Amino acid sequence: MSTVATDLSAGPSAFSRDWRRLSSLSWLLARTKFRIAYFNSVLGPLWSVMRPLMLFAVLYVVFTQIVDFGGDIPNYPVLLLMNMVLFTFFTEATGQAVGSLVENEGLVRKMFFPRAAIPFSTVLTSCLNLGVNLVVVFAFVLAYGVDPTWTWLLLPLILAPLILFTTGVGMLLSALYVRYRDISPIWSVASTMLFYGTPVLYVVSTAPERFQRYLLFNPIAALLEQARHWIIDPTAPGTFEAIGGWPWILVPVAIWLGAIVVGTWVFNREAPWIAERL
Repeated sequence: MSTVATDLSAGPSAFSRDWRRLSSLSWLLARTKFRIAYFNSVLGPLWSVMRPLMLFAVLYVVFTQIVDFGGDIPNYPVLLLMNMVLFTFFTEATGQAVGSLVENEGLVRKMFFPRAAIPFSTVLTSCLNLGVNLVVVFAFVLAYGVDPTWTWLLLPLILAPLILFTTGVGMLLSALYVRYRDISPIWSVASTMLFYGTPVLYVVSTAPERFQRYLLFNPIAALLEQARHWIIDPTAPGTFEAIGGWPWILVPVAIWLGAIVVGTWVFNREAPWIAERL
């Protein structure tokens, strides 16, 4: 309790000048949420693996056994699994971040601490699930017969931008939801639209050529396409090649950076008054 009391004394701003305090508090909240999520369940944390696997199983049967959707795509089953895990991380983290401040109303009203710890902890909890799921993904990739390459070591260059983008969007949504409760249903619809507009079930090259570049303007699509090139199919074009090189690659980079900057700015602006508006 003494550690928690110390961490909760940073003040009602969005961030703390002591980033170690902010990170330790975020990690403490994330671990607590992760444990509570599976408290009294028989399978416990295995549910973090079972959920995407069950969804993958349904999609696999539909798109490979019933409809030959990925017949021309090399290693399509494991590509589908990897895409599902990465995209599910984004939707899970942002979806839970939307109402995170409201759900922690008692903590926000009674304690003085950097408010960013709440959306940060939500993303960190999803990162724990992602880490477990990626172990399963690579087990399937190896079992499917995909040969390891040195580019597998570049996976952190996919995960880091994805986590930062997710954090920026999560901060924006959580701050806006305090003022506008319509954000929750709007984001639910937007997430569904984003799912079909992102190459999760398909690859960019299967879309009409005139739309391929525009699909890659989506930062998540750009990361999935690069992950496919580095992890699943080295013969597939990377994002830089698929989007057409410079200056087109700057578009998803600008959207990615914009989401982080806007999310941070809005959250920082709203943080001092969050407790009053809950």
